[in-house]
Amino acid sequence: MHVQEWLETIPAVAVYVLVGVVIGLESLGIPLPGEIVLVSSALLASQHGDINPYVLGACATAGAIIGDSIGYAIGRKGGRPLLAWLGRRFPKHFSEANIGLAESSFQKWGMWAVFFGRFIALLRIFAGPLAGVLKMPYWKFLVANVLGGILWAGGTTAVIYTVGVVAEAWLKRFSWLGLVLAVLIGIASMLVVRNRAKKAAAQRAEAPEPEPVPAAD
Repeated sequence: MHVQEWLETIPAVAVYVLVGVVIGLESLGIPLPGEIVLVSSALLASQHGDINPYVLGACATAGAIIGDSIGYAIGRKGGRPLLAWLGRRFPKHFSEANIGLAESSFQKWGMWAVFFGRFIALLRIFAGPLAGVLKMPYWKFLVANVLGGILWAGGTTAVIYTVGVVAEAWLKRFSWLGLVLAVLIGIASMLVVRNRAKKAAAQRAEAPEPEPVPAAD
């Protein structure tokens, strides 16, 4: 059953709670299809009056911000051993290559990695816990987290709701074309991310270890 068809079978209040919880858990660091649930719910809201898009967007935003904040706190307390445990628990998402790619992004972009990471599936899962592990100042994390959560969750809800009717009509007419295009984009994105992850891991492995500083006499 399609996600949207499944959502049609549950009450509006349950949809709000489901969206907030799924996005919150995904932001916390658990690999869940938060974006798919959000998009499907916003599209459903554009076709049925029972779901209020403002409430939906607010629940999604709250889930994103709260989930990321909890992930930050867990990452700050758990440190590197937490990443190792996540790697054993979710080897597909928290592999050494993926962690290396995410960490290099954080070291290069700082708080902007948290902000823009909200729009990238891989970084959306890593942002909170990794920011905590790397001990990013909380005020920087909070600013990026709040702004990114509002823009991503609220913006996605607003855009999908606004163009929902047109998008649904287009997908019905060109469903096969949309499916082929989605598969091709998905494969291309996966290959690009995997290639970048391998390169980042190789660079980290080849980087020389810093020489010990001689003790002063």
